[in-house]
Amino acid sequence: MGRFTRESFIIRDNDVLRDDYQPETLEERDAELDEYAAALRPVIQGWQPNNVFLYGVTGVGKTAATHDLLKELQESADQYDDVDVNIIELNCTGCNTSYQVAVNLVNEIREPNHPLTNVSSSRVPISETGYQQKRVFRELYADLEDIGGTVLVVLDEIDNIGSDDDILYELPRARSQLDLDVKLGVIGISNDFKFRDNLSPKVKDTLCEEEILFPPYDAGELQNILRERAEIALYDDVLEDDVIPLCAAFSARDSGSARQALRLLRKAVDIAESEARAGGDAFVTEEHVREGEFQIQRQQVVEGMHSLTQHGQHVLLTVCQLAARGETPERTKAIYRRYQKVARKNGQEPLKRRRVHDHLSDLNLHGVLQLVDSSGGRGNYNEYDLDVSLSSALDALESEFGHLEGIRELAKKNGTLD
Repeated sequence: MGRFTRESFIIRDNDVLRDDYQPETLEERDAELDEYAAALRPVIQGWQPNNVFLYGVTGVGKTAATHDLLKELQESADQYDDVDVNIIELNCTGCNTSYQVAVNLVNEIREPNHPLTNVSSSRVPISETGYQQKRVFRELYADLEDIGGTVLVVLDEIDNIGSDDDILYELPRARSQLDLDVKLGVIGISNDFKFRDNLSPKVKDTLCEEEILFPPYDAGELQNILRERAEIALYDDVLEDDVIPLCAAFSARDSGSARQALRLLRKAVDIAESEARAGGDAFVTEEHVREGEFQIQRQQVVEGMHSLTQHGQHVLLTVCQLAARGETPERTKAIYRRYQKVARKNGQEPLKRRRVHDHLSDLNLHGVLQLVDSSGGRGNYNEYDLDVSLSSALDALESEFGHLEGIRELAKKNGTLD
């Protein structure tokens, strides 16, 4: 068989297992959808919109729910002559300040042939530098007033702006403070539970009129989501009974993310499909899931290591040594003491403790380590543990440090090699 043929033994439609696939209905989110729809209902009455704040970890349906409900809202609004609904959406990835969010909103509105706006064609996009923030906000308000009617501004991944939350204060107040001829509502979506808590009190008062929490999916909910997708994506009777429960269990134990569960099922299916094309059975087994989980975690470590300096790699190696001994999660202070030995053994002068803490934070950000909040007799402190399997971390580190059989043997002895 050639490498590029259309013959498929297991997969009917691989796109159905992808993150960007839009099912006809959002599974396992009925309660959240009902609450969300209630918050949006004033729009269809022609009233001033509520400001809505959604929060929950990535992959739990916040953005998909927003797209589904806003599409339904616009279709319903088309039935009424006295309701004109316009929606401006911005993903705030890469926007670290309120200023950048405002500039990107202006440029989104002024995008040529934007289907939802009627802003004067004489207005052109603005650069991301060279303007005072007040000037950019004035430009934005003028554009929103030109659009008119009811405007919903959706700011996805708004937690990227950190503590610079001026945009979340100014937008909800714009109509009342500036007497704008537009009914303006803001929908903020955050992947960070703590972001809402860290908002300034004045922002909470204006933005968080309606708050909706999207909790992580549990294992049962993830199984239902995976089964719905698998029925469309795969041929009949190609899954071992334990495949979907195991994919769901891995994700529920980690993040409760449907995106993560789907990624694991897709990886397991791809492995099984490759084996079938090579003459193996056209069947996805529990072993394919475990191999898929191992490959995903190893790739996660490799990607995380791309941003690490040599000392960052030493920090990760240190945590692996502690994990092999069964001594994780461990406090930064103890990690630093062992790191000093690891760095010197590899011919490097150790960094200061503050810089090692930065490397630990980077590894946490990339999903290689997890930060564990703990408390002791002297108050609160942080501990770190691997957020991937020890085996996958060691596999990735071997490209930099050579064979690490000593750590593997220690882990086997202590029963910590997963």
